[in-house]
Amino acid sequence: MNERRLHPVTPLRRAWAPIAILAGWAVHDPGGTQERVTSLDTTTLVASGAAVLILAALYGVLTWWFTHFAVTGTELRIRTGLLFRRTAHIRLDRIQAVDVTQPLLARVVGVSKLKLDVVGTETKDELAFLGADEARSLRAELLARAAGFAPEDAQEVGEAPVRELIRVGPRQLAVSLLLSGGPWFALAGALAVPTFLWFLTHNLWTVLATALPLAGVAVTSTAGRFVKEYDWTVGESPDGLRIDHGLLDRMHETVPPGRVQTVRIEEPLLWRRRQWVRVELDVAGSSNSVLVPVAPRALAAEVISRVLPGVTVPEELSRPPRSARWCVPLWWRGYGFAVSDTVFASRHGLLRRSLSLVPHAKVQSVRLLQGPWQRRHGVADVRVETGANRSVPARMRPAGEAALLLAAQAERSRTGRRAARPDRWMS
Repeated sequence: MNERRLHPVTPLRRAWAPIAILAGWAVHDPGGTQERVTSLDTTTLVASGAAVLILAALYGVLTWWFTHFAVTGTELRIRTGLLFRRTAHIRLDRIQAVDVTQPLLARVVGVSKLKLDVVGTETKDELAFLGADEARSLRAELLARAAGFAPEDAQEVGEAPVRELIRVGPRQLAVSLLLSGGPWFALAGALAVPTFLWFLTHNLWTVLATALPLAGVAVTSTAGRFVKEYDWTVGESPDGLRIDHGLLDRMHETVPPGRVQTVRIEEPLLWRRRQWVRVELDVAGSSNSVLVPVAPRALAAEVISRVLPGVTVPEELSRPPRSARWCVPLWWRGYGFAVSDTVFASRHGLLRRSLSLVPHAKVQSVRLLQGPWQRRHGVADVRVETGANRSVPARMRPAGEAALLLAAQAERSRTGRRAARPDRWMS
């Protein structure tokens, strides 16, 4: 077994831990810290600072020295720990996604961070940092091993080729963020709340203390999404869909094949004239959630067909009966439902429409829910549960239809699982 170490720049990252602890202690007791610092003479203060830097550097070097990783025939093994040793055994056939991330400073230095989504774990294991070329090579090797290639062939397979499906330009992204409504609601709150406080208190400092944080949230929420979703590119490869994005921190993510539980198509009110939609995912055991931040509906449907082979987005949905208006006034018009040979589709929302698509093979359970007011008006909800711990309801269906749908959906799920493709890389 050939064990390897992380990139030599890693100690610089690890060395910040002791300094961060001291900084946190100083912030917790600023008065005591100032008293102790002022009681020291210049020589002692300089010597103490130098000792802290030396100890931090030593800690970084030692933790780097005692961290190893190796790829065996069946697992990725990571050994860490300076005083207390920890060995992580990650089975290759349980790997769902291997993502490569490059924070801004890492891009300058030429290193990358490797993150792994593994079935049954809530947090990602990571290798930080590796050389940029080594990270891509290791990612390709892990995906090849997860696909079932022999160890001697995995390194020769190399990185799978990518065919670009969609690229979101910065102008389209910026316009979509402005039309999403969120920035304007936040800005309206940043204007309305301080104005109300001014008439209530006539205290300028109270108004400023409220207005500045609210204005900051309105700006940073939009700017943060723009920076994160900048140059969003989706490509198709044998090991799944590849997603690259980020202005400062560059992210290279993978949508695992066969692991997508639900696809959601979001359509804000001001996007409808342009026929734009946003596509989000629920992936079992993975934190990857956005597939396309904004795209024309037809192009988004084409990308969805790559994620869910054989699935088409329903054009016509059945609305609830008029009796549902007594259960959910006005908003009942936003509900819709359709079922096809491949998916269970449900829509909700008036101002911001959201259409959820659940492949029959991913449905874990089906439930029928009917409250007393619904029974009075002859409607019921049918709710399907997925492997990502999410539920998708078909709201306000006629009671007779809901009972038939319950039994039919259970049968579709059973037959769908038997006919589903294997959840394997490069299959």
